Amino acid sequence: MARHFYQAEITWTCEGDFAANAYSRGHHWSFDGGVQVLASSSPSMVPVPQSIEAAVDPEEAFVAALSSCHMLWFLDLARRDGLDVKAYRDAAEGVMERIAPGKMAVTRVILRPEVTFGGAELPEAARVEHLHHRAHEACFIANSVTSEIELAARPSILA
Repeated sequence: MARHFYQAEITWTCEGDFAANAYSRGHHWSFDGGVQVLASSSPSMVPVPQSIEAAVDPEEAFVAALSSCHMLWFLDLARRDGLDVKAYRDAAEGVMERIAPGKMAVTRVILRPEVTFGGAELPEAARVEHLHHRAHEACFIANSVTSEIELAARPSILA
């Protein structure tokens, strides 16, 4: 069985009054290719200015990862099926709600892909729907939603 490993480094430094809950939730995600992304808690959970509205929050990233994975599989399957895809857009949306006292979860993600095809005519809707179904079945992220989360905390450090 093939194994692939992925890494992300998350860094945060306190800005503000931590004890008074008046500190910034802004932090950075760094990836192996050198890309850095400004991240924060969602302003719907932690009001601005403690959160950063222009930053990506984990819930948005989860929705984007599902949408991106689906798109990449769809494009590959459409190409293999002889279709000519010219553009792809998805206005994906996630729904977070209470699932138990004190516990919230993203309970549903709605993908709304809009595909633009080249060629003389549009492929039949059933053919495109079938490709979307196959893409969903193959999507690594969709298949990972039930994945185990293991916590392996490192020793604490005194500043």
